[in-house]
Amino acid sequence: MAHKTSLAPAGTTPVSGGRSVPFLGHSYAYFRKPLELMEKQYRLHGQVSELSFLGQKWALVLGPDALGEALINRDGALVSGDGWRTLIGPFFDRGLMLLDGDEHRSHRRILAKAFTRARLAAYTELMQPTIAEHVRTLAASENHLAYPALKKLTLDIATELFMGGAEGLQPGEIDRVNRSFIGCVQAATSIVRYPLPFTRWRRGVRGRATLEEFFERYLPSRRERLGDDVFSVLCRVEADGERLSERDVINHMIFLMMAAHDTSTSTLSTVLFELGKHPEWQERCRQESIALKTDSPNPDQLGELFSATLVIKECQRLITPVPVVVRRARADTTIAGHHIPKGTPVALGLHHNHHLPELWTDPERFDPERFSDERQEDKVHKFSWNPFGGGAHRCLGQVFSDLEVRSVLHHYLLNFRWTVPANRPAELSWISLPYPTDGMPIDLTRIG
Repeated sequence: MAHKTSLAPAGTTPVSGGRSVPFLGHSYAYFRKPLELMEKQYRLHGQVSELSFLGQKWALVLGPDALGEALINRDGALVSGDGWRTLIGPFFDRGLMLLDGDEHRSHRRILAKAFTRARLAAYTELMQPTIAEHVRTLAASENHLAYPALKKLTLDIATELFMGGAEGLQPGEIDRVNRSFIGCVQAATSIVRYPLPFTRWRRGVRGRATLEEFFERYLPSRRERLGDDVFSVLCRVEADGERLSERDVINHMIFLMMAAHDTSTSTLSTVLFELGKHPEWQERCRQESIALKTDSPNPDQLGELFSATLVIKECQRLITPVPVVVRRARADTTIAGHHIPKGTPVALGLHHNHHLPELWTDPERFDPERFSDERQEDKVHKFSWNPFGGGAHRCLGQVFSDLEVRSVLHHYLLNFRWTVPANRPAELSWISLPYPTDGMPIDLTRIG
């Protein structure tokens, strides 16, 4: 392994792995077929193996036992900030995911005040008109490109709820903000990690500058008003007598806005895709939405959508919105009996875990019933299903994301039927977070 500071202690195993392409290492194989690469590493080298990625040697952690051990991180040797900083530091530095220890706990307590039960209920109410307007103006058509439409919707929702709107926007500015988020996310896996012309890294650097300017413009008004949007809340709340600096408010807003709309878009696009291929499940979900007898459901009503619960969980299993989370060893440690030297970057393969036949029946098949009370395949192991990570850095916005996905799906089901050709593959890019390269065309028909 790179960064070795000592030999593997007695009773532990050094990390090893197979051959890889010079310079590129395993990067190209991951970008093409990450699940295939991880499965090969797992079957040949076990729960912890060496992976060459973006010019560095990583420890790849796979399987529920090893993943659980790394996520719980009992000895505190694995840090999140220095891990993610390797990939996204210049673009999302000092976001919650890039903090550790006492600072992480302090900031998380403050941010949690923006996601209380009462505020989540208010967000759910506030997002309904935005979603209703989206479906009202959506044109029914063949080959409707669902992914970009969903991404614009989730960004509109995040802008409304997290910022309290964005007054004074210039024409096309919100699209520029969206492109900036995309640029920052995709820059994480740049082979060339210097802002040369026409590179993803350069687009990321420019995107970050655009986002900082955007949020700095709105900071004074959000600091002065007593709004319930996340931006305003973060400007004034405190925990244990501590408040966030203006710079940290901006850092958190950039990270939260990215996380709030990118991962929800990923889940929603997979949900529409699978329900388009499985009309029996689409109709089952639709009947439960109709039974609510409302186009503005509250969190308790959304919780009654039992079939949607099964579908959403299954879609997050099939295409994990964040397929890998990363850490770095700040001290020598051990994972599943393997010695991890200080300084080693560590990749935790959540997506692979969701496809293990040891955990899931026929794992490549869309089968929402596996999450039913009768089967409970997600309970086979504590870490069978963990699309939101685990341990101290488990996603703070998990409940918000679930309410948003349910709300959007509810409106789609009440207003549309849609189909996807049965033989159409899910054509995904894995260069950053997974997304459909063709925009995910669906045939959309308005009801009534």
